Amino acid sequence: MRILSLLASATEIVAALGLEDRLVGRSHECDFPESVLRLPVCTRPKFDISGSSADIDRRVKDSLQTDSSVYAVDARLLGELRPDVIITQAQCEVCAVSFKDVEAAVAGMVSRPQVVSLNPNALADVWEDVRAVAAACDVRDRGEDLARTLQSRIRAVSDRSRALPDRPTVACIEWIDPLMAAGNWVPELVELAGATNLFGAAGRHSPWMTWDDLVRRDPDVIVVMPCGFDLLRTKAELRALTARAEWRMLKAVQNGRTWAADGNAYFNRPGPRLIEALEMLAQAFHPEEFQFGHRGMERLA
Repeated sequence: MRILSLLASATEIVAALGLEDRLVGRSHECDFPESVLRLPVCTRPKFDISGSSADIDRRVKDSLQTDSSVYAVDARLLGELRPDVIITQAQCEVCAVSFKDVEAAVAGMVSRPQVVSLNPNALADVWEDVRAVAAACDVRDRGEDLARTLQSRIRAVSDRSRALPDRPTVACIEWIDPLMAAGNWVPELVELAGATNLFGAAGRHSPWMTWDDLVRRDPDVIVVMPCGFDLLRTKAELRALTARAEWRMLKAVQNGRTWAADGNAYFNRPGPRLIEALEMLAQAFHPEEFQFGHRGMERLA
């Protein structure tokens, strides 16, 4: 079977199912495990992804005014790779290539591969996506085993955190300029890690927020996890937050409980590494109870 993944989280799921050797192509964002970088790249952004958070936000909004997608699919390359299964998504037009664009590319192919479209909004959807990918790739039992293993690791954290008396309030920032709170599965991760999530609702898209909102709720902990940014780029963008007078007023800042996170690899990618994201949050919220040693989050000075 020849598998083509146009979604970074799906590539990780395929690899976790033991099927990496069947991958024949990937999206420009698929980068884990590192060995998948050898694969042909079948998508590209239609806009310049360099610059500040504000620059990127403006380009994305401008692009969506004239186009339904901010990414392009290489239909010719898809045809040459002859996949049996193509995995894409319908969850977010900004996160990855759109399902409509994939359908258009497949319509022009001589062979008609099976198109699996994932639509994760909450943690339960992630487990169903694991099962859906496994079923499409004829390894249904492996999918059940992987889903159970991931859920077991989550329970190991949540069972310990549930008994802790302290539940700090938390703001997770998914975009810096303009401000956006993390939604979808992140509020669930915060609660499972033993804290109270202040912004964004489980199972719903990430909402915009204002500085007045942030100051008024005054969280005990702040985690900055911009979508699509690794830890280094997140830290480079922080001045858009830290230079503001409101930032210095916040309790989390004054108490040294602010964190920068690799949103791209862990928090914004609904695949197996959400478990590591949960473990990082648990350690940040309750360092006396949890020590995992992950390097995807750093405390800010």
